[in-house]
Amino acid sequence: MLQGVTLLDTAKAWARSIKRDVLVLWLAARDPRVPWHAKAVAAAVAAYALSPIDLIPDFIPVIGYLDDLIVVPLGILLALRLIPPSVLADLRARAAARIAARAERPVSYVGAALIGIVWVVAIGLLGVWLVPHLLE
Repeated sequence: MLQGVTLLDTAKAWARSIKRDVLVLWLAARDPRVPWHAKAVAAAVAAYALSPIDLIPDFIPVIGYLDDLIVVPLGILLALRLIPPSVLADLRARAAARIAARAERPVSYVGAALIGIVWVVAIGLLGVWLVPHLLE
């Protein structure tokens, strides 16, 4: 323990910054000052992070949490690097104000629909591959 800061305090601060940065990306995807390529990455990361459905469900041991612990933070880092610094500072202030006002957290139903489509396609491909093997 360094100067009264525990691992739990560090983890809580990291979780708060991720929550804020996802909101920043959600705002960036709608901001006209953000370049189109940064908007595309921000929208994709925000849609996935705000989706009520995970691509890899959390009940799957180990890999179920990899998207939450690795993929989402890496996507956030990439998207934040693409946003101009002055715009990013403004978006972070707006996100902090929304969090302080306890505004409702956005939910991405588009992200959920896309993840649902990926699951349906994967199950369909598995069925196409599996049925001929079962009929042999």
